[in-house]
Amino acid sequence: MKTHKSSKDQALLISVAESIGSTLGAIAAKADAAQKAISGSNIASDVKRETKKLVRKSKRAAATAKGSANRSKAARAVHETTKRVAGKSRRAKK
Repeated sequence: MKTHKSSKDQALLISVAESIGSTLGAIAAKADAAQKAISGSNIASDVKRETKKLVRKSKRAAATAKGSANRSKAARAVHETTKRVAGKSRRAKK
C-alpha cells in the first residue's frame, strides 16, 4: 500500500512543480514586457535617431547656405559699401 501513496504524492509534487514553473514563466514574461515598455520600443528609438540625423543635416545645410550667401558678390558689395560708409562717418566725427 505504501507504493500507491508514494505515486499519489509524486503526482501531486509534479503538479505543484508544473504550476510553479508556469507561474514563474508568466512573471518573467510580464517583467520583460514591463522593461520593454519602460525603455521604449525599437521603432521609437529608430525614429528618435533618424530625427537627430535630420536635424544635424538641416543645420549643416543652413550653415553652408549662410556661408555661401556671405561670400556672394552681392553680399561682398554690400559689406564693402557698409564699411566705406562707416569709415566716412568715423572720419567726419574727428
